[in-house]
Amino acid sequence: MAHTLHVLTSASPVPCSRSPPLKHRPFTVFSSTHLRRSIPPLTRRSLSLNASLAVESPSISGSGEAEPLKPLLEVKDLTAVVAESKEELLHGVNLTIYEGEVHAVMGKNGSGKSTFSKVLVGHPDYEVTGGSVIFKGQNLLDMEPDERSHTGLFMSFQSPVAIPGVSNSDFLLMAYNARQAKLGLPELDPIKFYSYIQPKLAALNMDPLFLNRNVNEGFSGGERKRNEILQLSVLEADLAVLDEIDSGLDVDALQDVAKAVNSLLTPKRSILMITHYRRLLDYITPTYIHIMEDGRIVKTGDVSIAQLLEEGGYKALSSTS
Repeated sequence: MAHTLHVLTSASPVPCSRSPPLKHRPFTVFSSTHLRRSIPPLTRRSLSLNASLAVESPSISGSGEAEPLKPLLEVKDLTAVVAESKEELLHGVNLTIYEGEVHAVMGKNGSGKSTFSKVLVGHPDYEVTGGSVIFKGQNLLDMEPDERSHTGLFMSFQSPVAIPGVSNSDFLLMAYNARQAKLGLPELDPIKFYSYIQPKLAALNMDPLFLNRNVNEGFSGGERKRNEILQLSVLEADLAVLDEIDSGLDVDALQDVAKAVNSLLTPKRSILMITHYRRLLDYITPTYIHIMEDGRIVKTGDVSIAQLLEEGGYKALSSTS
């Protein structure tokens, strides 16, 4: 049960090779061969976020020199199979996410997007057969799901499961204190935790009575997605993997969720989003967009790639190769 709870509230990101900053350049699409090239150390830069939902840009040190970017997640040549059938679904994924970045993964159904996210968090349905995943300098693949969560990886699942008999308040308090204990930080009692969580509920326009309900039991699709982002807000993970958080949300709910996600971005925290639709990217603007096909990342570009997809579909991307 412990693993189920931690997997629900946290996830792990995956490393891959990365191209130089695309900001201030005309739209560019890179093939998968570009992703394998070694890149020299980068410096921090501002996140290009929607003005109405913007977060503060990374600061410059007192000396006036920009601090070097640090890789948060490094995924190299990752391959994985379905544990039961041994069918290979990931065929060499490469991805690198640096601190303070927002990455979006798009692709057709069955391209491996959700499989990739589940492999990162250690889902038992999948087995890694090759490659490496380094998170915050540690081998992620050596960790159990709960260890990945405690290390700072969070995953919002596409279809969150219900946990009958466990209230949201008990679940969130337990998850929060488990991570605090792992980090050697003070735990909170229920009264102090309620004070801690109140502003997070307000940011998502959630009624405090929501805490008394059992985890995802009887929730609508939109309520489940809000609850997932509430968990992310409580845990303040270093890397959040968000699997189609926009599905099932109306415009108002999407804006609330996006605002809460953007408020969590800092120069040290990053996001990996999986989505089919451009509308999410209108509220949470990615640093990079990756196109996944047949279990690997085949193209990487800036936010303009979403416009190209909307206008011409994936055939339009093929014509740019």
